[in-house]
Amino acid sequence: MEAFYYLVFGALSAVVFGVELSKTTKDRINTSPAFNSFKNNYLVVYSLMMAGDWLQGPYVYFLYTTYGFGKGEIGQLFIAGFGSSMLFGTIVGSLADKQGRRRACVTYCITYILSCITKHSPQYRVLMIGRVLGGIATSLLFSSFESWLVAEHNKRGFDQQWLSLTFSKAIFLGNGLVAILSGLFGNFLVDTFQLGPVAPFDAAACFLAIGMAVILSSWTENYGDPSENKDLIAQFRGAAVAIASDEKIALLGAIQSLFEGSMYTFVFLWTPALSPNDEEIPHGFIFATFMLASMLGSSIASRLMARSSPRVESYMQIVFIVSSASLLLPIVTSVSPSKVKGGGISLSGCLQMLGFCTFEACVGIFWPSIMKMRSQYIPEEARSTIMNFFRIPLNIFVCVVLYNVNAFPITVMFGMCSIFLVVASILQRRLLVIAEKQSKSFPSTLQLLLNLDIKAVLKTEVWEMKERDNEAEPLNI
Repeated sequence: MEAFYYLVFGALSAVVFGVELSKTTKDRINTSPAFNSFKNNYLVVYSLMMAGDWLQGPYVYFLYTTYGFGKGEIGQLFIAGFGSSMLFGTIVGSLADKQGRRRACVTYCITYILSCITKHSPQYRVLMIGRVLGGIATSLLFSSFESWLVAEHNKRGFDQQWLSLTFSKAIFLGNGLVAILSGLFGNFLVDTFQLGPVAPFDAAACFLAIGMAVILSSWTENYGDPSENKDLIAQFRGAAVAIASDEKIALLGAIQSLFEGSMYTFVFLWTPALSPNDEEIPHGFIFATFMLASMLGSSIASRLMARSSPRVESYMQIVFIVSSASLLLPIVTSVSPSKVKGGGISLSGCLQMLGFCTFEACVGIFWPSIMKMRSQYIPEEARSTIMNFFRIPLNIFVCVVLYNVNAFPITVMFGMCSIFLVVASILQRRLLVIAEKQSKSFPSTLQLLLNLDIKAVLKTEVWEMKERDNEAEPLNI
């Protein structure tokens, strides 16, 4: 493997280590022992859930090829996964709000374990069922756990700022360190022990079962809207009304869909971008490098959110612009396909690799930041439902990209993602303007309410004094 990859990985490792060690008291949030216990419990569960997800990712496509399926059939399987997430995700999200988030998290574990079991069958129909189950599980993973955390955090009366600490640590561990370790562990099972491509799915099922046991033994139930007279259609209508009537929620949904759509498209495109002439690139090592960059981003996010300034709505504008610029590199540095195939990574590939690491760092900042904004703006009674509503345009977009992945040049796809990210930055600016306007009006409203309360108290006291003096009229103030 070329020295360039080791150099990038080593540099990122040093930067992450330096950022973590250089944190001052301003970058840290003082918390209570009770909160630390609660946070650590959630981080253990979330890390186990993400391990179950990350172990499967690198081997899904490879497993399907070993069963003899072609690119078209594999594409249909992937589309089925995203399609089921789109169709059933909103339903299971609403059920989570009504029936309980803890129950939904347990359902995620069971559903994903069943999906893993289907990987033992080479039958196309069985694998299709597994993809449908996997799509449902993905919707639960990215809505129910966060919804449970926010509700439980508020129910226990913890400081709202402490929530950002849990978010940033969850991304640092679950989307960073656990992803790297899962990739290495999966490689260990498949290549070192030669257990076959289905082994990571069995390991994932074990991690999910352990996580489910922790949930059942230590988590309490919480609900969005537990009212028995509210059916599923009413919940959908309530969530849709909340999105339509509150511009902040609508903007947040659009921003999330634009960024995540670009992110998932990037997942499909980075391999052909770095090896346009079939250059030999270490996919596993590059993936680990990307996850290390994501860890760096989450570490930066934790420092930013620990301070009162700048606001999340403010710095995310810059994050979207930087991510947009990083995805322009494949367009700027694109080279014509060569008749000579193979060899090492080219100079343009090296530049793109650096740009992609920058994009992954932006992803690491995005996740805890969007989680914090969702906790602020999405109403508790329909949190899971609204979060899955946000995923509908995302899943439609990814299905369209998968279906037409060979119809457009790779530069066009990257250009489209870059434009989406610029639009996300513009929408983020609009969200900042609304948030600042409301925060400025809040003190005056609060002062008015306080004045009214003080006036009411004074009137009551004066009335009591007049009654003691046997006077009929209260004194006007």
